[in-house]
Amino acid sequence: MPAVFLGVRHHSPACARLVADTVRRLRPAYVLVEGPADLNGRLDELTLGHDLPIAVFGHYRDAERTATTWAPLCDYSPEWVALREGRAAGAEVLFVDLPSWHPAFELRANRYADAEAGYAEATARLCERFGTGSVDALWDGLFEVAPADGLAERLDAYFDLVRGDAEADEGDRAREAYMAAWVRAVLAEAGSATVLVVTGGFHTPALRALAARPAQAPGRPAPPEPPPGSVHGSYLVPYSFRQLDAFAGYQSGMPSPAYYQRLWEDGPEAAGEDLRRSVVARLRRRRHPVSTADLVAAAALTGSLAALRGHRVPARTDVLDGLAGALVKDDLTQPLPWSERAPLAPGSHPVVVEMVAACSGTRTGRLHPATPAPPLVHDAAARLAAIGATGTRPLTCDLTTEDGLTASRTLHRLRVLGVPGRHRTAGPAHGADPVTVERWEAGPDAGRDAALIEAGAYGATLHEAAATVLAERARTAGPADTELAALLLDTVLCGATALTDRLLGTLTATVARHPDPGALGAVLATALGLWRHDRVYGTARSPLLSAVLDGAVTRILWLVEGAHGRSGSDPAGPTALAAVRDTLRHAPGLLTVSAEDAAALALRIARDPHAPADLRGAAHGLHLTLAPATEPGLGSAVLAVAGDRGTLGDWLGGLFALAREEVTADSGDGSLLAAVDAVLAGLTDAEFLIAVPALRQAFGWFPPRERERIARRLIERRGLRGSARGLLRTTADPLQLAAARALEENVTALLDRHGLRNAR
Repeated sequence: MPAVFLGVRHHSPACARLVADTVRRLRPAYVLVEGPADLNGRLDELTLGHDLPIAVFGHYRDAERTATTWAPLCDYSPEWVALREGRAAGAEVLFVDLPSWHPAFELRANRYADAEAGYAEATARLCERFGTGSVDALWDGLFEVAPADGLAERLDAYFDLVRGDAEADEGDRAREAYMAAWVRAVLAEAGSATVLVVTGGFHTPALRALAARPAQAPGRPAPPEPPPGSVHGSYLVPYSFRQLDAFAGYQSGMPSPAYYQRLWEDGPEAAGEDLRRSVVARLRRRRHPVSTADLVAAAALTGSLAALRGHRVPARTDVLDGLAGALVKDDLTQPLPWSERAPLAPGSHPVVVEMVAACSGTRTGRLHPATPAPPLVHDAAARLAAIGATGTRPLTCDLTTEDGLTASRTLHRLRVLGVPGRHRTAGPAHGADPVTVERWEAGPDAGRDAALIEAGAYGATLHEAAATVLAERARTAGPADTELAALLLDTVLCGATALTDRLLGTLTATVARHPDPGALGAVLATALGLWRHDRVYGTARSPLLSAVLDGAVTRILWLVEGAHGRSGSDPAGPTALAAVRDTLRHAPGLLTVSAEDAAALALRIARDPHAPADLRGAAHGLHLTLAPATEPGLGSAVLAVAGDRGTLGDWLGGLFALAREEVTADSGDGSLLAAVDAVLAGLTDAEFLIAVPALRQAFGWFPPRERERIARRLIERRGLRGSARGLLRTTADPLQLAAARALEENVTALLDRHGLRNAR
């Protein structure tokens, strides 16, 4: 007897209802479902009594590839209904798709993601033919709110047209060949018994053709074996309507899961009415006015749209369009998200935001307590209990004690793994930070159980899993990666000591070819702080840190000397030179470059007319700190660059980044302050207005107390009386004040030109 094929759309209530009706009517001996075949021995886990939605999470890792996939299931998923109804009917239910680790899923985060070009082209033609703007609205009109009579035939026609002659990609071809092998094998077993096959509708036309071919080998196909040495597995995880919603970026199935849940339970009319009530309730909680007249108008508009579109009862888009037409009183700057299944754009109208949220819902699934979990879940629970972090009270970790350091490492490992529940509000920000106490506050823990299960893909313990994640970050870090410093600090904070040596070896090789002095400066500052001060984490005076320091200093100096052609200021360059200065001060014995060589190089950059102004200023500051006896005086240096008024602020910013202390200690008529004051006094109003932004940025290198000291010296220099603090606290942005003054002077000049200033 040939198999009965049901092509479905994932997470469609109409398809789920058809599956349930077909199983009850045919009473098949076998129900074959699109799902990972390696889970067939564990299908009892799916029927423990979970609160849906849940998902089958699969993971795979080897030396070349890391992959994770999800197969979400909710009450109205046809696959879930096939499993539940098939077992109730006494059928043998089998998953017949490739395992999640298979390369066929390499580019898919979700198993149920059918995104073929042919699919999109065919549905676009259908949308144009039926006069609708989105595939979801087309689907609702054809299936969700249409009469149930002839549903199976309409689905076959729809998916035949959608698949057409489109060629599936390599992954889908492998999946379809494997599923067809299962169908042929079970048909050979079944004899005259009925076999029901429930798969995504995109695959159904191909499966019908493939299943009709002769079987290539007797017996059921065995699941493929993963490559030797790989790590793989699958577990059930809680899922949420938010994750399931297409408006949040989910790759397949239906948007608006809360709406379709109600449609599944009570039909389209009840779902539409519930959606209207939910939107109104959310808007009124946000103090958004919704009048009775608005509701009457929304109901009338919804009914008219449904009639115009040929729907026997209002569909989801009819209800949403009716509400938007009645409640949105302003012009919209972007299309409504349900008109094109797009995530909410920044700046979306607040009414639209609440409408999408009402459609999405807040339901989160929950696993039955007897559900197997990876070892990491139990390890994390035990370690959190040991450090007293199972409640909601804040946790303080004294890093100078063994217990405090253990607690800190546990929480940092959870952070690195992306497990919610705790966030650090105080603690050392970098390697040189003298803070030795951390404070961790309890925060939202939604998704915590799922995150822990998913993190189990990286190891059986928190230490192993965090080390694996950090090693993966180190392995995939490219030569232009700007997060190397954060990676180094995370490795130390997590206590991944075995990894730290490997990571520092990777960093040593990476800094030798890194093209960004700003990123290298961050790595250098972090490594220097750890090398100098870290007695807590055990990395002080590390030989491997020494190699990182030497390589970073050499590379930064080479990069900044060759930096030409850039205009404007970039604080990354001066900041990197500041890290070089600190390393030359505190760890000169580790470096290939001597202070004398660095000073000579800085002098070359300071005198290079092609170098950016901020780097010339920073190089001047570096030379001043390394060889102060050879400096002619800061005032003379300012006067030397004062001819280029447009870059004076950038030059000063670079200088202040490197030699702030030397600048504030300089005094007298030949000081830098006196020279800058003289140069600025000689600027025209137009020149001053151009120079103000860069000058403000330059003096931003000084902390408030030092800026106040500079202001006091300026007041004294001009023989004035007044408060230096008051001079710094203007009533408006100084740039706006300067622009306003220039505008007033232009207006006055214009009035004088026409003899209108004193006109009565």
